[in-house]
Amino acid sequence: MADYYSTLSGWIIPFSRAMDACDIDVDKAFSVCGIDANAVKDPEARIGTQRFVELLDYCNDLREVNDFSIQVGQYFHPGMFHALGYAMMTSNTLKDALARIVTYKRVVSNACTLDLDETQEHLVLKMMVSTFETTGRKVLSREATETFLAIVVQFTRELLGVNFHPKRVIIGYDQPQHGTKYLNQFFECDVEFGDGDSYLYFEKVHAEEYLCVANPMINGIHEKMLTDFLSRIDRHDLTYVIKNKIYEILPLGAPSQQEIADKLGMSLRNLQRKLQEQDTCYKTILEDTRKSLTLDYIKQAHLSLSEIGYLVGFSSVGNFNRAFKRWTNLTPGEYRRGYISDGNIRN
Repeated sequence: MADYYSTLSGWIIPFSRAMDACDIDVDKAFSVCGIDANAVKDPEARIGTQRFVELLDYCNDLREVNDFSIQVGQYFHPGMFHALGYAMMTSNTLKDALARIVTYKRVVSNACTLDLDETQEHLVLKMMVSTFETTGRKVLSREATETFLAIVVQFTRELLGVNFHPKRVIIGYDQPQHGTKYLNQFFECDVEFGDGDSYLYFEKVHAEEYLCVANPMINGIHEKMLTDFLSRIDRHDLTYVIKNKIYEILPLGAPSQQEIADKLGMSLRNLQRKLQEQDTCYKTILEDTRKSLTLDYIKQAHLSLSEIGYLVGFSSVGNFNRAFKRWTNLTPGEYRRGYISDGNIRN
């Protein structure tokens, strides 16, 4: 990976609001740290991640308590994540929302990777900060990591209610010398530290609760926007480019690998080789895309099961039913009836 890391310009929004609240001169702070505040007018603009790291340091130096990371977290706005913020806001559950930020995290920044795991009682979001190739130093500071974790928790409070707090928080850095009271107060638990990755633990009862703001139709629109955005962020990320092409063609039938290669102006052998370099294959991408779309469509009551099968490229109801059973161990009808009985189906 190149030694250049970027972050979506939308982060200017909570930074600006936090600086206003803390009586910090916004224009001067951006000027000192080399950030163009007008970049927020372009929702797809990128800013060097180190600029935001420097901005955190600058603002902390102006405060008696080095808590500016938490100040930023408290001023979360979904627009700072581009369409990802709204896709998360319209997800069915917190688990779905967190899964989307894991999938589309590159929209926000390429300075870390995320993973989602489950234990018997918890849903665990893992944050792995990238390191510079030349020095081995972490791209994000402890304060920047605190900011991201605070943003996720504040977002969760927007979805579930202001009384929510994570069950456990681990920050993969040394404990700050100035104390952790500001962190414990915000997260409402005793924050832990250690050398390695960072974690947020959510109770499953909260993670799987159906959200009153869920809207599968709007969510699907935002997911398509995100896939398109990612293909523009990195034209060399072939998986996302292929997924975008599949979205376009699926209603006409599942495209063959040769058809996708032709659309991209590549030979079939070259396409296969490049996918192998990304540790995937065309069959996996097609299957994952169909499954994702199907699970969104089936929650929309106005679509019949046969229509859904057509929209995701199956030529017969039988083929669609067999694929759905393979994905979920249920028939489409059984899956939909489960949602209806839970009162979750959407018109």
